[in-house]
Amino acid sequence: MSDLLQHQIEYYRARAPEYDEWFYRLGRYDRGAAHTRQWEAEAQIVRDQLHSQAGFDHILELAPGTGIWTEQLVRIGARLTALDASPEMIAINRAKLASDRVDYQLADLFAWQPQRQYDMIFFGFWLSHVPAAKLDAFLRTVQAALKPGGRLFIVDSLEPDLANSRTQTENLAGERQQRVLKDGRRYEIVKIYYGQTELADTLRHHGFDIEVRATENFFLYADGRRAS
Repeated sequence: MSDLLQHQIEYYRARAPEYDEWFYRLGRYDRGAAHTRQWEAEAQIVRDQLHSQAGFDHILELAPGTGIWTEQLVRIGARLTALDASPEMIAINRAKLASDRVDYQLADLFAWQPQRQYDMIFFGFWLSHVPAAKLDAFLRTVQAALKPGGRLFIVDSLEPDLANSRTQTENLAGERQQRVLKDGRRYEIVKIYYGQTELADTLRHHGFDIEVRATENFFLYADGRRAS
């Protein structure tokens, strides 16, 4: 497992320069104008839900990557702390936002322990990379880092149709998935796709009063509070 998680970090370090192409449906992720319009419409549903609450003093973002969601969070929070294991991702994020309200920290999220509590915690496309064996410990850490009554918001991917994918992604045995970068390098990572009921039950079991929704095709998202 430790080797797999190290491969996962290495993959996202190597993927940093091309990561935005995935979210913005560019290059090999471009499946036509209709697909892009649908993707953006569903992403906007998630953004609208995220912006349904604002005025947070201090938000913690886990695995912020290139800043796709960081730039949304700075609109609803006074300060952000952003933790990522990839210095390459942090560099892109920092350059994109150029904000003195974001504190970037290099951290292994499976080893990190909070030194304070936050008014809101957000992570996008990260929970699906947490191995099942580490999920309980990870969610206990999230709960410890969130103030009672604080907001938790999660967005992740619905399971895609890999048979029609152009990105050479392959599900392997168990929790493993193989990803191929544009230059042909191959990496194995953890990837677990959740259903709405499964994710809601898991989060409620760990002390979150939360609702989980899905868009039509692409996104699973959860919005709620840490129970007092």
